[in-house]
Amino acid sequence: MNGRRALPIVVVTALLVVVAGAASYLVYISSRSNGPGPVSSGMAVCPASPTNQTSGNWTTYHQDNSRAGVEAANSNVGAQPRWSVPTALDGQVYAEPLVCGNSVYVATENDSVYAINATSGTVLWHTSLGTPVPASALPCGDIDPTGITGTPVIDVAAGTLYAVAFLDSAHPQHVLFGLNVASGSVESQLVVDPAGSIPTAQQQRGALALANGHLYIPYGGLYGDCGQYHGWIVGAPLDGTGALISYQVPTQREGAIWGTAGMAVATNGTLYVATGNGASRTTFDYGDSVIELSPNLSEVSYFAPTNWAQLNADDTDLGSVAPTLLPNGEIFQIGKAGVGYLLSGSDLGGIGPGIYSASVCGGGAYGATAHVAFSILVPCTDGLYDLAATASNFSLTWHTSSFDAGSPIVTGDIVWVVDISNAHLLGFNLSTGQQVHSSALGSADHFISPAAAPGSLYVAGGSELYAFSLT
Repeated sequence: MNGRRALPIVVVTALLVVVAGAASYLVYISSRSNGPGPVSSGMAVCPASPTNQTSGNWTTYHQDNSRAGVEAANSNVGAQPRWSVPTALDGQVYAEPLVCGNSVYVATENDSVYAINATSGTVLWHTSLGTPVPASALPCGDIDPTGITGTPVIDVAAGTLYAVAFLDSAHPQHVLFGLNVASGSVESQLVVDPAGSIPTAQQQRGALALANGHLYIPYGGLYGDCGQYHGWIVGAPLDGTGALISYQVPTQREGAIWGTAGMAVATNGTLYVATGNGASRTTFDYGDSVIELSPNLSEVSYFAPTNWAQLNADDTDLGSVAPTLLPNGEIFQIGKAGVGYLLSGSDLGGIGPGIYSASVCGGGAYGATAHVAFSILVPCTDGLYDLAATASNFSLTWHTSSFDAGSPIVTGDIVWVVDISNAHLLGFNLSTGQQVHSSALGSADHFISPAAAPGSLYVAGGSELYAFSLT
């Protein structure tokens, strides 16, 4: 078994689901484990009805399904260090931390999930889900090993944290685990590789989303665009019954859905995703596009810039950033070319210019935006940009000095973002763009994003987690 720890033996009544085209059965397990449990020093607290005074509510990437990235309960002008995890985590952290109650949850590339006391930094429990996949087992890539990369999500009502782990074996596979948020025990597991996919060519980098009674999982490819991969969205039913549903980007190859936010989900359950370059240079294949999907993952509409073929040829992904869902239902999209597009959420418009488009940044945009109403914070490799959007256009409000910006969030009056190249947490005044804070981190992985709770800020730096008290 290549040194990997066997998954827990479980006492179950298993539901076997046959997925068309799959080589094997998918097993959804819903029961308690009788095998090795989590390493625990206490119970995490994640109440179903948190209060702003004592509890967090950052239970999905960028706080909500629109991926706004705003903690509205704060009114602050800075931050003071509170703690870092005393013992380094067991792997690199690419996923955004999650906060629920007085607990912070973080996942690592070593296929581990931790619950940490938000006040003291004490590790409450640590659950290892298996052995991650080494780079030597993959055709290309820049993460070694690869374990949990996409940000998990917490179903607070059910008391369950969902994470997708990439597990090493003779045939590596992506497995969706459901963990008890209080104890870390494994309650469910499900193989979630799309039927017909090649798991070693796929990377699950985008954040998971809970909506429409499903857990939605985005897939792209590895750094280097190697192998026969596709962009996919997979939907796993939360009640454990029925088959997986899926959408495959209809290109012969590529079309990754890899932006760290994964997808934006509207209040009516509609999903919006953005893709990377497709294989075609002549026939439109949904590469470098924004795609609107129904809750059952059927295509509703799409948008692609008129120069989609050139973007495909040059590997200039439109989907290096996931779509931004604005309060009026319109969509903002930007990618590696640094050109922003304003689109109608009710009909993305097909191939064309969109409602409005303009160059935003020279270095290209990566990761995820944040937005406060119609103020859009855009992370670029040459700094952070603040755009003011209307129903018909957008314009620049301010931008910072040049640095490689991670994915920003907002607490009160401050925009928080990690300078990836220099491993610093930076704070900027939301109205003026004036820098008001800087704290050194041990290191910083690409596109990393802080998370927040009332009075608190959390950010991963390499294999450590840092907490700050907002002042």
